Amino acid sequence: MSADRAALRRALERGEREGGSVEFKERLTRAVHLADGRLESLVAQLRHRVLSGDGEATYVVGVTDDGGVAGISPEAFSESMDVLSLIADEAGAHIDDVQTWGVAPDGGTAQRGAGSETETDGLVGVATLKEGAVLDVDDDHIVVGTAGHVDHGKSTLVGSLVTGDPDDGQGGTRSFLDVQPHEMERGLSADLSYGVYGFDDEGAVRMDNPHRKSDRARVVEEADRLVSFVDTVGHEPWLRTTIRGLVGQKLDYGLLVVAADDGPTKTTREHLGILLATELPTVVAVTKADAVSEERRREVEREVERLLRDADRTPLPVERYGVETAIEEINEQVVPVVSTSAVTMEGLPVLDELFEHLPKTGETEGDFSMYIDRTYNVTGVGAVASGTVRSGTVETGDELLVGPLADGAFREVEVRSIEMHYHPVEEASAGRIVGIALKGIGEADLERGMVLLPRSADPTPVREFTAEVMVLNHPTRIHDGYEPVVHLETVSETVSIHPEDGQLLPGDSGTARVRFKFRPYLIEEGQRFVFREGSSKGVGTVTDVTPAE
Repeated sequence: MSADRAALRRALERGEREGGSVEFKERLTRAVHLADGRLESLVAQLRHRVLSGDGEATYVVGVTDDGGVAGISPEAFSESMDVLSLIADEAGAHIDDVQTWGVAPDGGTAQRGAGSETETDGLVGVATLKEGAVLDVDDDHIVVGTAGHVDHGKSTLVGSLVTGDPDDGQGGTRSFLDVQPHEMERGLSADLSYGVYGFDDEGAVRMDNPHRKSDRARVVEEADRLVSFVDTVGHEPWLRTTIRGLVGQKLDYGLLVVAADDGPTKTTREHLGILLATELPTVVAVTKADAVSEERRREVEREVERLLRDADRTPLPVERYGVETAIEEINEQVVPVVSTSAVTMEGLPVLDELFEHLPKTGETEGDFSMYIDRTYNVTGVGAVASGTVRSGTVETGDELLVGPLADGAFREVEVRSIEMHYHPVEEASAGRIVGIALKGIGEADLERGMVLLPRSADPTPVREFTAEVMVLNHPTRIHDGYEPVVHLETVSETVSIHPEDGQLLPGDSGTARVRFKFRPYLIEEGQRFVFREGSSKGVGTVTDVTPAE
């Protein structure tokens, strides 16, 4: 073998032996190797290999038990790396590096790389695994919530951003943001953000294959600054889900897309209203610029600018004023507008520059807190709560409180482990989207809207609170006892609203008492919320959580 295959040669020469750090695997599959019983034995085997190698193990994939180079398809190799990553997670280790070679028809190998024209039948690879999570995640990590009408290119645009690949004109890069069933079942990765990329001193750090957990973990490890995307649903019937995505996460910025071939729609206005009502600094991307004439694109840009002015916001066309000005001026009132195409990649370098330099927003100091957005039960791990860290820092081994339960009580739990974008981490701070495995509670007892807090906290959940509310849209008027659904942090619950003056008309603002219909929640003064029922909607700010006398 030549020098470029030295890692493979060394691993094969050392061989798979008892008490050694090398393990041969022809392939790993989810169906077989993640099954109960088999997973536990593979985790124990990996721990043994890592311990034997003083904290480092070598897995050779695509070879037989006796070290024969067999090769497997790229799809099978990708699945094997996914499974190996999951096994490593359970063993308290992580994949540090992967090298691959193509297996030629004559049984020889050629290292995979750009420009290689060697004919291959399959792949063989060497994965280096290391003990623990060595990632330092104390970076400037921003979270962007995407919104926009269905088929306006929201997911396609983000797919091209996180990979650097142009779309095929049929929404091909949209698939990069799909959540795979096995990811939903596992849950520990807390895949609330369906895309992630980052930046280092040399520029953008992107994903080669977003479906591979190890590839997302690589981005987290290599980037000095991370950008996570929380994708929302563009279909009108799922507006409630969109509200949860935009209100329930600790977002730094909104990214609203408007297709140049369609222009602003009713859903566009709904989503813009939610973004602006929550005072989230927002960027508008006019997508599909390649699909229309220059005249039509300019027309849609003018429509977007009128829409923003009607909402008392100032549009800032980036093409006219420049990226630096957009970075300096963006706030709750000033909205940069960028023309883009995922097919030609027009405008994507502008979005890159924006996301690389936009500052982190919101208060992140104080004690740890996280509102739970999703819950899972993971075999061998137990209950997992996922969400966005709201404030402070959480570490593996921390003792926390979780609640309120249905009776208003909080339960003591311990942090087993933390994952961020498929990468195990020892700690996570405000703004990180994480999955936290909890010891001391079952998944059945966890619910969306609960909060994780330090053990020393003394939380007081409430059934009702006072708020300053504003009615954005209603066919008539809001009377005493009106029952919409309130979206506050990750809480989505039916409430009754009792205006101080007995009623509120569309466009009115006023004080009201808001009461949860079914159970108490932990609410704080200053929190903003959206309420909705049918075509009616409004916004509010919590002003007092003192129980009414």
